[in-house]
Amino acid sequence: MRSLLSAACISFLAATPFFSPVLAQEASSTAPSAAALQTLSEDARGYSRLHNIVVAHQGEVIHEHHQGGPGVDALANIKSLSKTVLAALVGAAIEANIIESTDQSLVSLLGDRVPESADPEVADITVSHLLSLQAGLERTSGENYASWVASPNWVEDALTRPFVDRPGGRMLYSTGSSHLLSAALTYTSGESTHALAQRLLAEPLNIAIPGWLRDPQGVYFGGNDMQLSPRALVEIGELYRNDGMVFDNNGDGQRVLPEGWVAQSWTPRGTSRWTGDGYGYGWFITQLGGEEAYYGRGFGGQALYVIPERELTIVITADPSPPSPGGQFQERLHDLVEDLLTDG
Repeated sequence: MRSLLSAACISFLAATPFFSPVLAQEASSTAPSAAALQTLSEDARGYSRLHNIVVAHQGEVIHEHHQGGPGVDALANIKSLSKTVLAALVGAAIEANIIESTDQSLVSLLGDRVPESADPEVADITVSHLLSLQAGLERTSGENYASWVASPNWVEDALTRPFVDRPGGRMLYSTGSSHLLSAALTYTSGESTHALAQRLLAEPLNIAIPGWLRDPQGVYFGGNDMQLSPRALVEIGELYRNDGMVFDNNGDGQRVLPEGWVAQSWTPRGTSRWTGDGYGYGWFITQLGGEEAYYGRGFGGQALYVIPERELTIVITADPSPPSPGGQFQERLHDLVEDLLTDG
């Protein structure tokens, strides 16, 4: 049985501070049928690059498919899907009063680590701009990625690139923006990004987040190369589906993300130049099978989907090694999810 709220209504409510994905399920949705889940696995076998699919309904894993690479409970390099996890960590840091709000300026968090040669407009960049990839600075991804990660100081390199738009302007997909968030977390808290991830996310969610790559100054890579298992990613998705709350076996809740954080994260702030999908705080926004769908993605086919109205969280992992199959492969992953929604 579908929710009493239509997808269009959910879109409207998501733009308001009173939206809660939990409250949106006034009527429990029906899980995908066994036949639909079997078809999902059969279709997945047509993609040799794909490793795992995990489907959770109402927080319970109802289907797991493994056909190569690390298994569903093994660590996988989630590539740029790390940006979605990092956005959750920023939200948790706000809830823990480490960061004041998304309106806080980057320079107030970095302090004297802002290079003197940086454009004065850097002072206008906020946490919100970095989360939504709207810093305005020249991108460090794509053709600029290799030179950026080869630089002796990733933070300085990202901050001294020229402005190609104003802060808050168009979405510019740039891992450098996410890395600046990691640096901001590290320098304002006095703890490493990994330590914060352990304390603020891994512990309450009861998942493993091991250490990952760091820059030459020791700042953990913001927005790439995190290692999480598909089952751990389900918990990240469920955290958002449950409006930033984690519940124990007794039904007692702990707030991990600030009230209203999910609504803010799932409000489109920019638009992807490649897909036309909206982008919020670490999440792309689209429609699949007539449902509002929110997803994070990473190089090579790493994906995390949350479909609130259907009470579904879906994780897909794939071979992360180059060459990337590109956006066409992501569209194929969308098709797998869409078929599950329409056949289930």
